[in-house]
Amino acid sequence: MDTDSQKVVLVGQGYVGLPLAMAAVEAGYDVVGIDLDATRVKKLNAGDSFVEDISSERLAAALETGRYRASWDYAAAAGFDVCVITVPTPLREGIPDLSFIEESGRAIAEHVRAGCTVILESTTYPGTTDELLRPIIEERTGLRAPEDFYLGYSPERIDPGNPTWRLENTPKVVSGLDKASLERVQAFYGRLVERTVPVANTRTAELTKLLENTFRHVNIALVNELAIFAGQLGVDVWEAIDAAASKPFGFMPFRPGPGVGGHCLPIDPSYLSWQVKRTLGHNFRFIELANDVNDRMPEHVVQRLIAGLNTRRKPVNGSRMLLLGLAYKKNVGDCRESPAIHVAEALRKLGADVRAVEPYAEATHLPAGVTVVDLTAEEVAAADAVMVLTDHDVFDFEMVGASGTYVFDARNRCSGANVERL
Repeated sequence: MDTDSQKVVLVGQGYVGLPLAMAAVEAGYDVVGIDLDATRVKKLNAGDSFVEDISSERLAAALETGRYRASWDYAAAAGFDVCVITVPTPLREGIPDLSFIEESGRAIAEHVRAGCTVILESTTYPGTTDELLRPIIEERTGLRAPEDFYLGYSPERIDPGNPTWRLENTPKVVSGLDKASLERVQAFYGRLVERTVPVANTRTAELTKLLENTFRHVNIALVNELAIFAGQLGVDVWEAIDAAASKPFGFMPFRPGPGVGGHCLPIDPSYLSWQVKRTLGHNFRFIELANDVNDRMPEHVVQRLIAGLNTRRKPVNGSRMLLLGLAYKKNVGDCRESPAIHVAEALRKLGADVRAVEPYAEATHLPAGVTVVDLTAEEVAAADAVMVLTDHDVFDFEMVGASGTYVFDARNRCSGANVERL
């Protein structure tokens, strides 16, 4: 495929779409990033990156090539050769919300022409590409896939904040409606990543993504529940996990925490259980159990804190709390579905004076009533309780362990006489 004449449109310029856009520019494609957030578009065109994995310097370099621009107008997609849709797929009251895929499909259909390729990356249930996106485009264009245009699915595998596994060196699963579509999809990603992994059809690729995240979700639930019981049994769960991890086969370590968050784990497995229930009439019991365990972890963390304060003859009401980290994982600013947010809101409802240190997230994404402060020895010492909820590497955990009068550590990063671990 000759990239010199190829126009690529990326719908969605967030944690998934922006890294993909940068990789496509660097591979020689002419790239347009579509995002309906006008503020985000203005930042991108000014060279100001809001995604931790993409530096402003890398974004500026892409802009300087003249082969990247962001727009909130789908008219900029006209004449595309490849379009990749990377929009969110949230849950609404436990039901998959595919409205963003539907809206993007309708908008892109206005510019679909014979010979072009459309790829879906958004996480969804098996059958979405063929049964939802395909009819939307066909009805609006009169074209048919795969006879007139190519259609495929490739699940995103972005792990924000991971310095080792990036888009470029993470194997990319690719699929198409037919052999010709697969060849087009594979040819596109083959210029962006070191290795592609073709599968038989789009349904298999869609299930692959759900399988990956369900595996993590279930295993995190296992160690979370184990952490609850291990403490009651007088066992250090963290040491037990580290010891088990020394086994060179048959075991993969997962670590407990205050819950799961982000755009994947609290959502993706539920897509699978919803589809199984809807089409087969069966309950996916492992997923439902994992949901129950992980959803209860923020409440468990709050109850542990209350118990810790009680032993120190302090009520939650009126106590000064310092929460370290509100994002859903370390070294990123994404607060979507973050368990730390649920902890903060629960403590505030109990009457606590809640303060938080969150160096990555934008203030507009933080809960109301929480005072954002810097991490200093004075702040730590002044708090009735310090909670380590998201273990950003920039935090001075040694200082926290030494200065805090009571530290509840849900991430096993602090040590000291006054530190209590999950």
